[in-house]
Amino acid sequence: MRVDEETIRNRSTDAVFDRGETYRKEGRIQQLDRFENLVTAAVSGSKLYDVTIKFGGRSLDTKCTCPYDGSGDCKHVVAVLLDIAAGPPEDESECVEAVLDDVSADDLRGFVRDVLAEHAELRERFLAQFGDDHKSVEKYRKEIAQLFEQHADPVVFEAIDFSRFFDIAEQYRDRDRNLAAATVYQAIFEEVDEKSNWIDGAYNHYAKTIQTALDGYADCVLATDPTPEEFDTYAGVLERRATTEPPINDEQFWRALDDLEERYEQ
Repeated sequence: MRVDEETIRNRSTDAVFDRGETYRKEGRIQQLDRFENLVTAAVSGSKLYDVTIKFGGRSLDTKCTCPYDGSGDCKHVVAVLLDIAAGPPEDESECVEAVLDDVSADDLRGFVRDVLAEHAELRERFLAQFGDDHKSVEKYRKEIAQLFEQHADPVVFEAIDFSRFFDIAEQYRDRDRNLAAATVYQAIFEEVDEKSNWIDGAYNHYAKTIQTALDGYADCVLATDPTPEEFDTYAGVLERRATTEPPINDEQFWRALDDLEERYEQ
């Protein structure tokens, strides 16, 4: 887990780097934890934001729940990266592994059950990872709609974090359950498109969210090797969104449909 100041500077603008450096000096990092190559942190700004950093060889995958929509990493991520560069946090994975070796299967099952009972999001991820069923597009859309309702005042100015839904889709894909993953992606791009008239800020964030969901949807559809009839059904989902009023993101959906048809023909 190695990162230096030069790398951090290259991942952010000069102004953001300076703000991140100030945030770290001001002690705004409220919590910093490490499990193998994954670091999670809480950084205080106008409110408390969650930062996730995953190290993978020479690559870095960073996420933050703040509404930053500019170039490179945000100041909260920079602050955490600078703290890691000053001294990597202690890895808790060895301690956890040692306990797992000693705990009985019955005790572990009881612990997992209690945790899942208390945390709906973990329960949902657990079912996506190990279950044989999945929610409908409508149910996922309802959950995403609730996020918009929570952030609207009366419109949405900041970037809503949809990572929970993308994580669920990835878990389905890891199990080759491509249609289940496609259901999640469809719910994301449909509901974000539906709520576009609520959005009055962080426009690039929402355009990227729709595009990421569209790309995932296309990958999953093609992975099922659909018949022409099945393909028409999946393509019809995109065509309906492209012709939905008001036509805020119609060009994005038409491009996605053209790309999907071209890939299918190949």
